[in-house]
Amino acid sequence: MYYDELKTFVTLAEVKNFTKTAKLLMISQPSVSSHIKNLEKEFQTKLFERSPKVLKITPTGEILYERAKQMIMIYDQTRQEILEHHHSIKGELKIGASFTIGEYILPSLLRDLQDHYPELELQAVIGNTEEVIQYVRRFEVDIGLIEGQTNEKTLSVHPFMQDELFITASTQHPLVQKEEITVAELQNQSWITREVGSGTREYLNHVIRSNGLKVKSLLTISSNQGIKESLISGMGLSLLSKYVIERDVRQNNLSVVKLKDYSFTRTLSYLYAPIMEQKKSVKMFIELLEKNERSE
Repeated sequence: MYYDELKTFVTLAEVKNFTKTAKLLMISQPSVSSHIKNLEKEFQTKLFERSPKVLKITPTGEILYERAKQMIMIYDQTRQEILEHHHSIKGELKIGASFTIGEYILPSLLRDLQDHYPELELQAVIGNTEEVIQYVRRFEVDIGLIEGQTNEKTLSVHPFMQDELFITASTQHPLVQKEEITVAELQNQSWITREVGSGTREYLNHVIRSNGLKVKSLLTISSNQGIKESLISGMGLSLLSKYVIERDVRQNNLSVVKLKDYSFTRTLSYLYAPIMEQKKSVKMFIELLEKNERSE
């Protein structure tokens, strides 16, 4: 297997520059050129179109690019599984998580992992739901945790936790002063929400559409903390996970708007490429998630 050559090829395809590729891989520029030539000879095709200013991958190069990432991942996975003999969990586990999960739920899971598997190197990558799905699909992470939905047929998706969301506002908001409100009182309100691609934004859109709510204004902030700070300053309402708001509600920084006969729940899921299922660290993490689900 042309392992080093494939790693060089994938890096060059992504950064599109021989000098940068050499620096990233800590090899010489002639070595980069040699690796590409070796692959072109092996596959009997031209992988890049070169010009003084532009480096463009060819159609056959695109085919190899997708396969090369998989081959590198399989090699690394096999190597790690061999190292993980005698039931020892070592190596690296890359976890992708959407913001709400990554900021408020994942930290306790990571603590459990560190306590039980101190030799396991953990890496958490946080993005919105759509970004995490793409991280998993491109093998940039081993497993992903999302709060939204996906129709990605190539991935295996499983529930691991139920999450409840609450309409949240500043302690001084007029709706907070009422013991209970109806859906009709949510008409023509100002809302603060996450960006498109976020599971929380997707859920709020569903609530607004299904109840025929008119929105006075909509402020988008790609940060749960930014949304909470805006709520505290009295800028409107938001629909947020209980995990996001519980500390602020307890400290009386934010309040929950009590909605009559309504509750908002969603399922949090983990997803992975099927080929990752046999990776020991992934299997161990899935067991932890499922144990967490049973204890809910």
